[in-house]
Amino acid sequence: MTTPQIALLALAIGVLIGAGICGLILLAYRARAEAEAETSATIPPGTTDVLLSMEDAACVVDASGLVLATSHAAGLFGIVSGSTLDNQELRQLVRTVRSTGASETETMRISRSGTTLDPRLVSARASAVGARLTLLVIRDVTEQERLDQMRRDFVANTSHELKTPVASVSLLAEAIESAADDPAQVRVFASRISAEATRLGQLTGRIMSLSRLQAADGLADVANVAIDEVVAASIEAHAVQADSAGVELARGGDRDVWVRGDGQILIEAVGNLIANAIVYSPRGSRVGVGVRADDGVVEIAVSDQGIGISESDRERIFERFYRADEARSRRTGGTGLGLSIVKHAIHRHGGEVRVWSRPGRGSTFTIRLPRIDAPEPDDVTSKTKKKRMKKAAKTARARTGESV
Repeated sequence: MTTPQIALLALAIGVLIGAGICGLILLAYRARAEAEAETSATIPPGTTDVLLSMEDAACVVDASGLVLATSHAAGLFGIVSGSTLDNQELRQLVRTVRSTGASETETMRISRSGTTLDPRLVSARASAVGARLTLLVIRDVTEQERLDQMRRDFVANTSHELKTPVASVSLLAEAIESAADDPAQVRVFASRISAEATRLGQLTGRIMSLSRLQAADGLADVANVAIDEVVAASIEAHAVQADSAGVELARGGDRDVWVRGDGQILIEAVGNLIANAIVYSPRGSRVGVGVRADDGVVEIAVSDQGIGISESDRERIFERFYRADEARSRRTGGTGLGLSIVKHAIHRHGGEVRVWSRPGRGSTFTIRLPRIDAPEPDDVTSKTKKKRMKKAAKTARARTGESV
């Protein structure tokens, strides 16, 4: 073999050895980088910005459970950067994801701010972010659970309440058929059927009113409303009921007070309180309706000298179908929806309803609404408004005699 050939062979061998060494070095660097990535606790770029833009509570934790980054809402559950996860269920969820490598979602109850008060139902989802980091997203579904429960209760209560008058009508119809030869009994049973049919109509009407108030995003017919006209229409609608019960209706307080809202809904709300006060007041007593305007707020108070409400019942009287005096409500034809309608109607107007009561001394329900300045006089608007108020009063009179 000649000298040039030997030189070329040596050069080729050197190139192969050099390429092999370079390959080994690259593989070593890659293996080192992969090992560093697997053992690194560095948060991937952009993750912190994503967390800060999230509305749900979220955080990134390492293998030891140390919180490295959080969203703003995470603080509500006591999750703070630099601390460890206190909740055992959340820590177990993170460990499960680290061991399996797959995302996991669990529903659990955890407390806000690390206390045992106000437990919240949450949907917690954990996903692996690298070998050592885990992304934990906590979505509060307490309100959704409450709404679902309210929907189920509403369906169950409505079904139960509708069954009673329907069953009564059916039984009375059978009784009429059996007493066909006794005109006196037929008249008695027919009168009771009429009463049950009236109660059924009132119940379905109130269910529809409550459903509209709960389903609507806002008030459909908004205008400037004079509280004087609301109170006058409400009292007029229940004057006959008050006379029949031997109860005096009195009106007092400030005049020329205005709010923004739906006059017909407000008349129904105030009318419900007046009707309730009349039903639960003894003969010869007084039901007062007072108006007070102060600091941008209008207060409409309906007071009675009736039987009052116990403290335990005061916390539940605004619930649908709840009756503080079950026997009396049944006897007077109450549906248990009136106060619930009042609450939702006033909330739609940006207000609130307060109640004061003492057993044996009476009750006072106070509606608080945002006040507006009196609008400029407008003959056309005034006439239209008066027509609407008369129509609302007529509608309220149709419901007179029903306790709420």
